Amino acid sequence: MVGFDIHTPTIVDALIVAGILAAGIAVGWAVRQTLSRLRIRASMKTATVLDDYLIDALGTPLFVFVVLLSLYLGSVYLPLSSSVDEVMRQALFVGMAATGIYTALAVIDALLRWYAHDVAVLTKTALDDKVVVVSRVAFPIAGGALGVILILRILGIENHGIDSWLAGHGARIAAIVIVSLVLFFLLSRWLPQAIRKTVKGGMNGRPQEEVHKRSDTLSTVLVTTGQVIIIGGAALMVLSELIRSGIAPLLAGVGVAGIAIGFGAQSLVKDVISGLFIIMEGQYHAGDVAGISDTSGLVESINLRRTALRDMDGIVHYVPNGEIRVASNFTKEYSKVNLNISVAYDTDLNHAISVLTRVGKELAEDPAWQPSILKPPQVLRVDNLGDSGIEIKIVAETKPIKQ
Repeated sequence: MVGFDIHTPTIVDALIVAGILAAGIAVGWAVRQTLSRLRIRASMKTATVLDDYLIDALGTPLFVFVVLLSLYLGSVYLPLSSSVDEVMRQALFVGMAATGIYTALAVIDALLRWYAHDVAVLTKTALDDKVVVVSRVAFPIAGGALGVILILRILGIENHGIDSWLAGHGARIAAIVIVSLVLFFLLSRWLPQAIRKTVKGGMNGRPQEEVHKRSDTLSTVLVTTGQVIIIGGAALMVLSELIRSGIAPLLAGVGVAGIAIGFGAQSLVKDVISGLFIIMEGQYHAGDVAGISDTSGLVESINLRRTALRDMDGIVHYVPNGEIRVASNFTKEYSKVNLNISVAYDTDLNHAISVLTRVGKELAEDPAWQPSILKPPQVLRVDNLGDSGIEIKIVAETKPIKQ
């Protein structure tokens, strides 16, 4: 084929090309090793894993890019015909484009992994975990599709319909997704901190356990609500770009269905409104021991719709918030010790009371018990004359669930 004539390279040309390629491989390997050492140093100096993930993501793409660049520089010295030179340049451009796309996807995946490792564990909501899992699958698929389109354009294969759609709707969809994810992750990252500072300022002087339970409960509910709003808004905007006729007919249909569903969802609305008042008034929080709907136990979680309660047998009860008439919080701010100690009828009560008072004071001053005791155990009164002795009432106050 006339267009692919290749002039025979000299030994000098071959040695130069081999030297450039060897130098490129050596430089690429040195860059990768440098990044590996940098990762070890960074992991020792920083508490976050973000730098580790980013360095891991950049190691292989940089090595490949340096090797491709050396191949491009080496091809300059080969006496190739213009047609063969064009094919080689296209191949190298395709390789560089694929490497660039892979690098971008690797960086995005590193950011998502960092978020899942450092941030998602602090939000106390499972929604962001699911978003991270979906994003780690969706981004490579979308990036791969865009990469194929880009490579086809480099090879001179174009589809004007796809190109025009991507230039208009595709760019807007990408912007919507990126902005929504940024807002989603910023909300999950910073809102809990803002809530914690606000609650701490509003509950100044209150026990730290109470402040933590209040801030954790509010963070879980408000972050989840905000995440749902962001996802819902992004989904509607993306649908408006995908559906040519717009989403007005879709919204009209959803509205009609919503009216029909609303008649059967009155209990759900009641649950949500009741849950809102429970959370905003701070009647109880996750971590409290409470009595709800004839069931007592540890409040494991609470949201706008229901409260999860684990009883002494380990059974978890899910109580709709709308069904709660009376909620008894046994650990709000403090727990109460209410204990009867029986002594024989011939005991000197004054001596027994003095001994109990001294033991209670010593207990409150003991380093092992002092952090849990708010008010030292003390004698309240003679509570009962029992069958086998006199019962003396002892009372004290401890931190929640420390009685």
